[in-house]
Amino acid sequence: MKDRPDQERFNHQQVDKKWQARWLQTKRYQITGPVSAADKAYILDMFPYPSGEGLHVGHPLGYIGSDILARYMRARGKKVLHPMGYDAFGLPAENYAIKSGLHPAVSTNQAIERFRQQMQKIGLSYDWDREVNSSDPDYYRWTQWLFLKLYEMDLAYRAKAPVNWCPKDQTVLANEQVKDGKCERCDSLVLQKELEQWFFRMTSYADEYLTGLADLDWPEPIKLMQRNWVGRSEGALVSFPMEGGSKTIEVFTTRIDTIFGAAFVVLAPEHPLVGELTTSMQAAAVTTYVENATKKTPLERTSAVDQTGIFTGSYALNPLTKERLPIWISDFVIGGYGTGAVFGDAHDERDFAMAKRYDIPLKVTVLPSDNRQKEPILALEVCFTDDGVLIDSGAYTGLTSAEARPKIIEELQKSGLAQPKVQYKLRDWLVSRQRYWGAPIPIVYCQNCLENSKFQIPNSKIDWAEINGEKFAIIPIPEDQLPVRLPMDIDFRPTGESPLARSTEFHHAVTCPKCHKQARREVDTMDTFVDSSWYFLRYISPHDQRQAFDREEVKNWLPVDWYVGGAEHAVLHLLYSRFMTKALADGGYLTFREPFTRLRNQGLILGEDNRKMSKRWGNVVNPDEVVSLYGADALRCFEMFMGPFQDSKPWSTNGLIGVRRWLERVWRLTKRLAISDQRLGEDNKRLQNLLNKTIQKVTSDIENFQFNTAISQLMILTNGLEKETSIDKATWQTFFQLLAPFAPHLAHELWEKSSFSDFPDESWPEVDRAALKDETIIIPVQVNGRVRGQLKVEPEMPKETLIQIAKELPTVGAYLKDKELKQTIVVPGRIVNFVIL
Repeated sequence: MKDRPDQERFNHQQVDKKWQARWLQTKRYQITGPVSAADKAYILDMFPYPSGEGLHVGHPLGYIGSDILARYMRARGKKVLHPMGYDAFGLPAENYAIKSGLHPAVSTNQAIERFRQQMQKIGLSYDWDREVNSSDPDYYRWTQWLFLKLYEMDLAYRAKAPVNWCPKDQTVLANEQVKDGKCERCDSLVLQKELEQWFFRMTSYADEYLTGLADLDWPEPIKLMQRNWVGRSEGALVSFPMEGGSKTIEVFTTRIDTIFGAAFVVLAPEHPLVGELTTSMQAAAVTTYVENATKKTPLERTSAVDQTGIFTGSYALNPLTKERLPIWISDFVIGGYGTGAVFGDAHDERDFAMAKRYDIPLKVTVLPSDNRQKEPILALEVCFTDDGVLIDSGAYTGLTSAEARPKIIEELQKSGLAQPKVQYKLRDWLVSRQRYWGAPIPIVYCQNCLENSKFQIPNSKIDWAEINGEKFAIIPIPEDQLPVRLPMDIDFRPTGESPLARSTEFHHAVTCPKCHKQARREVDTMDTFVDSSWYFLRYISPHDQRQAFDREEVKNWLPVDWYVGGAEHAVLHLLYSRFMTKALADGGYLTFREPFTRLRNQGLILGEDNRKMSKRWGNVVNPDEVVSLYGADALRCFEMFMGPFQDSKPWSTNGLIGVRRWLERVWRLTKRLAISDQRLGEDNKRLQNLLNKTIQKVTSDIENFQFNTAISQLMILTNGLEKETSIDKATWQTFFQLLAPFAPHLAHELWEKSSFSDFPDESWPEVDRAALKDETIIIPVQVNGRVRGQLKVEPEMPKETLIQIAKELPTVGAYLKDKELKQTIVVPGRIVNFVIL
């Protein structure tokens, strides 16, 4: 037995600095060499946007959780890829540059340096040699390469379309970046503009986004949000003939069972037939209405309580009943959704409200199957919108909505007036941005190539675009000319046109790569979500100058096994990454179609006032201060101990101090415990039982991201160790190994102070099942459900023996005497219950 030297108080600053320096110098967590799918674990954090303000204590929550998992997986013998990088392009850096006059390349690199230092001070075990920066030309060169591949596959295209326009940031926003009709970044009211923009064909994989979710270990709320965003609807495309004309109005409906009650047809103000259908008497009123409607955002139009409209003066015909239906215009119908036309009836809230407002006659054709509220529905006092049973619907009267729908579609199909159709709310991804700090789109526009077809490469397509009234051929930049670099001579001030348009450097001597004549560059940059849609691939070979990613290495490492990040990315980054993965798989570059096998979301850490941490509220807690005062391990353990990983919870300095005190107690164990080289035997069954229960629980809890209960169990084990005067070497080492994922600095330091060899990163204690067995357990014995005694028995006692000794208990036997035993219920290890008459 060795004597323990006296120990000073836990000097976390000294210990943290020592081990962080050693891990970096020895590149302890760098992953090299061959790997197979069987022995790898790719554990990834959603990489952060590096703001100049640095991290607050809420940011590392996910990083600490994934780091615990990474350290655990290494201990289980896995080769762990655990990288970190920076989502460095974007509006915040550009806006900061406008405000401060500091170039975003400079401010971004300063922020990255600060982030890196903060993460290293927390002891995160990243492979820092794989660090990526999306604003580095060596990175965005390959973002541009991906754009070209999508263009080759006809998954990238340019089109004129109504877009969301932020008047403050002076740029286009994707639908996903508009929250409640406002810009998600600056909260400005979003306007609608008609612009030529670049899109990615997200809709090409609409069904696969839905079917692919079944095989993913993702939180169900995230799956639900993606399903809702894709918005798959099964229905029919129905043609309503126009009265007195040869044209028809195409309407998509999921409720063709209500067509016998169709009362009117409604067009979006943007519908191409508005001008043709509007009569001269209605022309002035329609023009005014359309002008006012186009000033509203889609959200304002679809969420309005009072539905407004204007009659065109024309009529359509019901394709089944041939009844005349007035054609109206209403701004609740959006031109870019579906066909831009609907038919109105008594079974839709908006139709119902509009008909009531303008005295359009309605007819009920569906009633609840149980006839509830039948009279108010028939009296048109309430709107019944659910499926039910058809009435006044010809041959379909008496059928349920589900039964009638396919039959009605089939009838209309025979006359060529309908066909089954699946429709989606999902729209293609708008990727053009009229800002500077982003990856330039690798396209030039050439008038000469459009006019002279002899310059076309055989079998290649020549697309064209209209810019300021002039037409140009769209010419992709050859791969060997990438990257198209961002210029430095930039005026950042937003004007509605990309700042790149004002750069002499960017446009200097631009020639067409096909005909070598003068050309002009695309001046928009790409949405920063394009950068983050593929970064998980670049980590595999981040320094490769020949290709975006090493395909053979990707086969070994991908897909990502564990992905950790915020739930706010459910329909943005996650959906975009799924699109990019499927597109690259179809292009032959990947052999898998889903990027992230498992997803885990961390909750928010709120301020001590229970509000979201913000400078506005003055409740931000700086992790640097916490690490300096209490240590990296105290921060790590407290953030995991605060509550379930996925829940939001308020910061508590008192709680942090309590965790720090626990770590102090662990430190003091090295002073008070004697360590024996001999394994302790029968006299230490209690400790061995507790130790193995801790191994079992910590192992399970880490794998299930239940870090708070794992730490709680480690605290219980600490209590048990404090009751001892000496323990065996194996128990002491096991304690450190269990502690290491949570408090690595302390665990490594105490391991070294205990004169053990180098800490074994690739070793995890196994549960001794025999040691888990308690010597005796207490089992209550009931008669007719009421406790009449208890037994102290061995856990594995046979059922028959247990019943026999339970009957022999005096307090139980008295109730059983002279009674007929109807049933004996035994729950092993839990209870015995005798049921008597």
